[in-house]
Amino acid sequence: MTKKPKILVTNDDGIMAPGLRHLWEALVDIAELHIVAPATEQSAVGLGLTIRHPIQIEAVDLKEPASAWKVTGTPADCIRLGLSVILGFKPDLIVSGINRGSNAGRNVLYSGTIGGVIEGTLRNVPGIAFSCSDFVNPDYKKAAPLIAPLVQHLLEHPLPKGTLLNVNFPETEEILGIKMARQGKGLWVEDPDKRTHPEGHHYYWLGGKWQDHDEHEESDVHLLKQGYAAAVPIHINELTDLAHFHERKERFNKFFNDKDS
Repeated sequence: MTKKPKILVTNDDGIMAPGLRHLWEALVDIAELHIVAPATEQSAVGLGLTIRHPIQIEAVDLKEPASAWKVTGTPADCIRLGLSVILGFKPDLIVSGINRGSNAGRNVLYSGTIGGVIEGTLRNVPGIAFSCSDFVNPDYKKAAPLIAPLVQHLLEHPLPKGTLLNVNFPETEEILGIKMARQGKGLWVEDPDKRTHPEGHHYYWLGGKWQDHDEHEESDVHLLKQGYAAAVPIHINELTDLAHFHERKERFNKFFNDKDS
């Protein structure tokens, strides 16, 4: 009998989020699942960590064949504590989601869903993040049939070291298929709503609005509009702009370090 892979599951919508439930249902037949997720919603926290107050861990009975814990912190906290405190073993894969709302385009830089996977990738545990583009009424059931095949493909064909997979599902009635994509340029920008407190002072609700950019035809933003799910390999192992480094290194070092210049 083939041994099931061990998968650490997290999200940023909170441990009771419907997307997490659908993710569990999509994977329970093919993997041994261990859930470590935030106790409350942690959307848009990115790779943030909790360092100014204590973190609590509590086992949760989800009445399913999966061990589960809620953590009073961020998705990255969940992965750190999952790997160093809770599990006692290194999982084969980290899976995050299913997020309510798009993580296509440059939203990837803000996403707590992806932040959890990045934290695992930094620790040499491969990972995949799943998101539904529709924030208001995401159809998780429509996305679910693609999840297990994607996870199995990733286990059979591992990503390069330092690379994670960011998968988004379209809002369209029918998903036409899934394509590997480039990360797009679109993102949510601020749309501040100025309000007045009963005591008279002003405050702001940051809000947001989508900002379009010219997109490559292979970008996730473009493909999602065409009705395809988009899977972007994101590399985080080397953050240096190597072209700039090699072009400017000699001049930069001479300017700042040559005392005779």
